[in-house]
Amino acid sequence: MRRSTLLALILAPLALTAPARADSVDILLVLAADVSRSIDNAEFELQRKGYAAALADPRVLKAIASGPHQSIGLTFIEWSDAPEQQVVVDWTRIGDGEDAAAVAATMLKAPRSFASRTAIGSAIAFSMQRLAAAKDSADKRIIDVSGDGTNNSGQPVTEARDQAVTAGVTINGLAIINTQAGPGFMMHTQPPGGLPEYYRQNVIGGPGAFLLQVENFGTFAEAMARKLVSEIAGLPDAGGSAMFAETERQHRTPAN
Repeated sequence: MRRSTLLALILAPLALTAPARADSVDILLVLAADVSRSIDNAEFELQRKGYAAALADPRVLKAIASGPHQSIGLTFIEWSDAPEQQVVVDWTRIGDGEDAAAVAATMLKAPRSFASRTAIGSAIAFSMQRLAAAKDSADKRIIDVSGDGTNNSGQPVTEARDQAVTAGVTINGLAIINTQAGPGFMMHTQPPGGLPEYYRQNVIGGPGAFLLQVENFGTFAEAMARKLVSEIAGLPDAGGSAMFAETERQHRTPAN
């Protein structure tokens, strides 16, 4: 048998078993949605539809097309109490409107995952696990946390945030001002200083971290679209009456 033929026979099984090479995308983005019990079913529907509408927004698709790789890697999870995190849409590469529409359809078909307590720290830790499992690679990795209340279960949120920031991950926030929650949720959804301040101090962090505020679930889609454009294009949000952007956070890295 010729040496070249023998070598080909030896290498063939290795080629078949070699892991697939990861492709590069412009950003790896985890959308982490709060579905805790302070969010009623009507508000949940507005939130879920808002995510779906934002992905198909022409401004978001234009931002994706403007990147070097003209694609992003995205996964969508819902979270509530400490052991409650659910992957609704697994890692998917989005490069055009057809990809975005497919992800949006998957979102809209899925049932609500949970309705329990609020474990933001545990959600961040789970999001870090999802980033480690991503099929593609990117220089920019972002966890996008939306929620209407403070952390009241599971891992301390600042601990999880600092671990993510140390690993080079940015956490952005969307603080939803929920004035319709029941009386028992008042301190949870409207903490001293306000929910946006709570998110600034405890949730967001990392290079370029920013926070948007949305005044109600009815304007969630618009806020989410603007947030995605900012994250994908790497530009600060222009601000507005129902939301604001913080592109220069005082403490972008964890304290020593």
